[in-house]
Amino acid sequence: MDVIDAILTRRSIRKFTGQPVTDEQLNTILRAGFHAPSAHNRQPWEFVVIKNKDTFKRIAKMHPYAKMLLEAEVCIIVCGDKDRQSKTGFLIEDCSAAIQNMLLATHGIGLGAVWCGLYPEIRLTRGIKSICMLPVKIVPIGMIVIGHKGEEKKSLDRFDEAKIHLETW
Repeated sequence: MDVIDAILTRRSIRKFTGQPVTDEQLNTILRAGFHAPSAHNRQPWEFVVIKNKDTFKRIAKMHPYAKMLLEAEVCIIVCGDKDRQSKTGFLIEDCSAAIQNMLLATHGIGLGAVWCGLYPEIRLTRGIKSICMLPVKIVPIGMIVIGHKGEEKKSLDRFDEAKIHLETW
């Protein structure tokens, strides 16, 4: 799948078949995350890969929008290292770029995924920090839930010319 097609057809998938995700597929997705751009090339991201169904249950109980995790095969918690990037805005942007790369890679290899937000919701970040035993310097930014698609969604044309401003507002 070419990159423009991937961008224009990627959709959030919340239903999964339960079929296993291979190590090769997972490594492709993670590799895409590592190739995201970052401010000053600090690459502050860290990825916690979760496959344990009991952990899925704990996260789904804590996160009101992560119930689909119970059907998924893999969850990646994308975290930012405050020691590598002390500016919170850049930390969020860098980790978000990694998340988007991984979502596109997931779609590009035929799997489905959904991005569940964590930061800046204190209850969610504290919950994930506890469940994943994250060090103090590590901030959980977002969670990617991955599996084989249990649903198909049509692409949407979201182009909105009214939101384009040339030279000035």
